Amino acid sequence: MFEMIPWRRNSNMQRRDDLFETMVNSFFSDDFFTPASLLKSNFSVDLKETENEYVVEADLPGVDKENIHIDYNKGYLNISAKRDNLVEDKKDNYVRQERSYGEFKRCFYVDNVDEEKIQASFENGVLNVKLPKVSKEKQSGRKIDIN
Repeated sequence: MFEMIPWRRNSNMQRRDDLFETMVNSFFSDDFFTPASLLKSNFSVDLKETENEYVVEADLPGVDKENIHIDYNKGYLNISAKRDNLVEDKKDNYVRQERSYGEFKRCFYVDNVDEEKIQASFENGVLNVKLPKVSKEKQSGRKIDIN
C-alpha cells in the first residue's frame, strides 16, 4: 500500500518545480534581514570603574546629540535618547525597510559620585559620561572586635 505523508511548507519532501519557491523563501527569511541590533529595544552600555571615577560608554548610533538627555538624581544616572530615522518616500517601491525609530531609556544606580563634576561627551555615535567619585576622607571611627 501507500503511506500518507503530511505536507509541510518547509518539508524536505518537495517537488522539483518548487526549487525556485524554496530559493525565494530562504532568501527573504534569512537572518541576514533581521540583524540582532534591530531586535534590541535598548542600547548597549559599558560601565567601568577606575580609582577616581566611573565611566559610562553608551552606543547610540543614528541618534542626534540634541536628542540625548542625561540626568543624575539621588544616585541614579538616567540616559534617554530618541532616534527618528523614519523616512517616508511613497514614490519608491521598497521591498523592506529596516531603519528604526523610537525612544530608549536606561537607568543605573551609581553611588559615591561628585554631582558637580559630572562630564559628558558624544562623538561618532558613542556617549561617554564621566562620574568622578567623591574624594575619600578619613573616617573617624574605630574597629569593633567581636567577642
